[in-house]
Amino acid sequence: MKILLINPPRSPENMILASAPEEAQYFIHKKLIGPPLGLLTIAAAVKDHDVTVFDTKGEYDLNPDAPPLEKMVEDLLEKHRPDVVGVTTITSELYASLDILRTVKKFDPSIYTVAGGVHATLIPQDFDDPAVDIVCPGHSAFVFREVIRALETGQSPEQVKGIWLNNEKAYHFTGSLPHVYDPAGEHFLMPDRSHLERWRQTYIVGKSPGPTTYLFSSLGCPYSCSFCSIWKEHKGKYFQRSIESLIEELKLIDYDIVRFADANTVVNIGFMDKLFDRIQEEGIRKEYIMDIRADTAVNHPELIEKLAKAGLKVVITGFESFRDEELELYNKKSEAKMIHKAIDIFHDNGILLRGNYVVPPVYDEDDFKALAEYAHSHRVTYAGYTILTPMPGTVYYRQMKDRIIDHDYNKYNFFNSVMETKLPVERFYENMGKLWLIKKGTDVI
Repeated sequence: MKILLINPPRSPENMILASAPEEAQYFIHKKLIGPPLGLLTIAAAVKDHDVTVFDTKGEYDLNPDAPPLEKMVEDLLEKHRPDVVGVTTITSELYASLDILRTVKKFDPSIYTVAGGVHATLIPQDFDDPAVDIVCPGHSAFVFREVIRALETGQSPEQVKGIWLNNEKAYHFTGSLPHVYDPAGEHFLMPDRSHLERWRQTYIVGKSPGPTTYLFSSLGCPYSCSFCSIWKEHKGKYFQRSIESLIEELKLIDYDIVRFADANTVVNIGFMDKLFDRIQEEGIRKEYIMDIRADTAVNHPELIEKLAKAGLKVVITGFESFRDEELELYNKKSEAKMIHKAIDIFHDNGILLRGNYVVPPVYDEDDFKALAEYAHSHRVTYAGYTILTPMPGTVYYRQMKDRIIDHDYNKYNFFNSVMETKLPVERFYENMGKLWLIKKGTDVI
């Protein structure tokens, strides 16, 4: 079968950027950069078929004058004539994903349309649309393979468990999976990055010397921050890959910079210690980017030193807040005093640190002043300031749903407030934009 997998474009909504002073705009995220690792896993599950992966994000980065999404999709359909088209979806890209599938159905109603990704996992009900035939929630590469097998043999996908199906029975769930899949263990699928060669140079972050690829060493997270969807997406489970599997993949990767795409890269200290022993033994020379908690660095400074010597160059840390009461409200399970200690540990090891804060919409002028003063006295290479957002599927969404005033999913990307702000909204965004100027003074990340 001919299968076309499409990574949808980014949401254009970014009120922090639109409201920021000109000198701050360079530093504010304008786009999420990175290859669609999930689609590569799906492609690996059906590699015996004729599979095309298309990254619209990369395409618009490569060619800003590329045609509008509908025309781009129509051109793809004309060129590839697929039997099945799939999309992956996060919340802020839901509408674009649905637009893609509507274009597919308009072009040829007989093409099967499939949706997956984080939003499909957490809120599958949002895909109850005539343009969507099948929804595959969760880590569903093997389920997708079963769907393709059913379609290929002329059978109804009704027999495939674990999917949402839109047919003559209306939109419904086909039932729980009969198997437990371990996507990081026995059911791990090696991604084929050659699918993305066209957009390789668009995966360059800032002034990095070359493109970055993603690799995951684990899935899920053992923590349960109220604003985060990752642990909810994985139902609290945590999956760890084997060391030898990671070594095999690192040897296959022909990128010099590797971003560990884990929610939290360093959880099992012994595992990471042994992994980097093996990396050294194998003579693997790369630069690494990781997400590491502040308290992990403080509690295990010897591991941070070891990782730095073996190639760890950039760390992203969610500071979230400088106030313990806010960290407790977010169920962060960490104290603000860890931030200063972690900054020193990372900087002492020559690691470029990006520290991220989330700002609640209830902040007033005094709160912004206090955060600015704290950030000035705790400078990192590159600080990020986003808006605390009740993302669908999270605990925070359940807590705040009655206070949400804007239900436009395009704005659910942490750069727009979807709840009422305490300050006049223009003043709130003005304060948010100015925060982005507070950094150590380099833009290498």
